[in-house]
Amino acid sequence: MNVFDHLSLGVTDLERTTAFYDAALAPLGLVRLFKTHRAIGYGPEGFTGEAPLAFIQHGVDAKPPGAGFHLAFAASSRAAVDGFYAAAIAAGAIDEGPPGLRYDAGDYAAFVRDLDGHRLEAVLHE
Repeated sequence: MNVFDHLSLGVTDLERTTAFYDAALAPLGLVRLFKTHRAIGYGPEGFTGEAPLAFIQHGVDAKPPGAGFHLAFAASSRAAVDGFYAAAIAAGAIDEGPPGLRYDAGDYAAFVRDLDGHRLEAVLHE
C-alpha cells in the first residue's frame, strides 16, 4: 500500500526548476516524466499514471514550507547520494549537510536547499 499518491511543490521559475531537478534527480534514477507550460513531473523511468513528484509554476506567490519540512529521496547506494549532492550543488543548491553518516550512523545522507528554498535529502538506509 502506498502512503502518498503524489507531491506537488510550487516554484517561482519553471525553466530554472526543470534544469535543477533534471540534474539533481538523475543520480537517484528519477527522470522527467512530463512537462507542460505550467508544471513538470518526475518519477522512475517508465512510470505511468500521476507523476509521484511535480513542480507547479506559481511565480512570486511560490513559497517553500516552513521550518521542519524536508523532502527525502530514497537512494540505492552511497554513490547515488554523493551524485545527488554534487549535481544539486553544481546546479545552484545551498549546502545543508554534505554526504555522510547520519541518524546514529545508520543512514548515509546528504542535504541541500533547492533554488526555491525547499530542503531536500537523499538517503540510503544501511
